[in-house]
Amino acid sequence: MTVYMFPGQGSQYKGMGKDLFDKYPEFLDKADSFLGYSVRDLCLDDIGDKLNNTQYTQPALFVVSALSYLNEVELTGVIPDYVIGHSVGEYSALFASGLLDFETAIRLVIKRGQLMSKAENGAMAAIIGLNKDKVNKILKQNKINSVWVANDNSSLQVVISGEQQIVPELSSLFLNNGATYFVPLKVSGAFHSPLMKTAKDEFTHALDEARLNSICIPAISNVNARPYAKQRVKLLLSEQITGQVRWLESIEYLLSIGEFEFKELGPGSVLTKLVNNIKNEYKVSACQ
Repeated sequence: MTVYMFPGQGSQYKGMGKDLFDKYPEFLDKADSFLGYSVRDLCLDDIGDKLNNTQYTQPALFVVSALSYLNEVELTGVIPDYVIGHSVGEYSALFASGLLDFETAIRLVIKRGQLMSKAENGAMAAIIGLNKDKVNKILKQNKINSVWVANDNSSLQVVISGEQQIVPELSSLFLNNGATYFVPLKVSGAFHSPLMKTAKDEFTHALDEARLNSICIPAISNVNARPYAKQRVKLLLSEQITGQVRWLESIEYLLSIGEFEFKELGPGSVLTKLVNNIKNEYKVSACQ
């Protein structure tokens, strides 16, 4: 069985999508009409260094990942058994699943990026070498109530999110408690945390107007690490803005179903590396 994976922020790079844009001009034209600027120019030239600004990053990632999916299916004929995306990558997964058409998905991603870009005074950092339980324990023991686990990426990689003045000061705390690395992320908001509540509330209104189709390919939700049910899609996409990305649990759920080939579509190979680590850990635990 096959799983197609779609990356989130951090995977973007100048030059992404260059082999896809000429092949799917109708999709590019549609995206440009909603965005009011050229996705091709943003991805290939990035004049003004906008590609790392979440308002621009999210639509660019969606377009490149969606086109990567169309290209993969066209070239191989392989329709996946499941799809999954990391954070904003979930919109590419839902496009691939058939639930969201391209127009609905790009509209939602544009709105999501705009709202999240307004969220200031937040910060995020990746903690390497500790699992989610250990990170939560350290936060609790030190009575740090304005920082949360945002992404549970693997048993050795957790991303925290919280107040701007606090997160950068936690480096020594985690390094002294077993972390190998503490890496501040280049973001301006505390994504996937309760500090995004205003963005979540506003995004809920946009979701209310979104048109949903039938799900043709099961898609795994970041929020509950289980396949989407159509009647809960809007709720879960809203919750995702403030909720934790449960990537580790999502992959473990798929591994519990059967043998899968995981293929990452879109820029980068971040998810492939995470999945390889999770699969190795899963095999070890299964043998114990």
